[in-house]
Amino acid sequence: MSKPVNPSQRTPLCARCRKQAVAAEYRPFCSKRCADADLGQWLKGGYVIPGAAAEQADDTAGPGAAEDDTDSH
Repeated sequence: MSKPVNPSQRTPLCARCRKQAVAAEYRPFCSKRCADADLGQWLKGGYVIPGAAAEQADDTAGPGAAEDDTDSH
């Protein structure tokens, strides 16, 4: 029978490929490659946080549309 492992002594697994992490600087990933691949997924919109859709501001008038264009000197 094996000894129980203390949770604080477990080696963390890579959040992307599930290999054992080798470099502390890339945690929770095992390497720069896995960290970059995960970042790429975020940037492409591959991950979505559930919730209500955010409303976008109505910018159809363009910049400066709210300014008064009358010139009364």
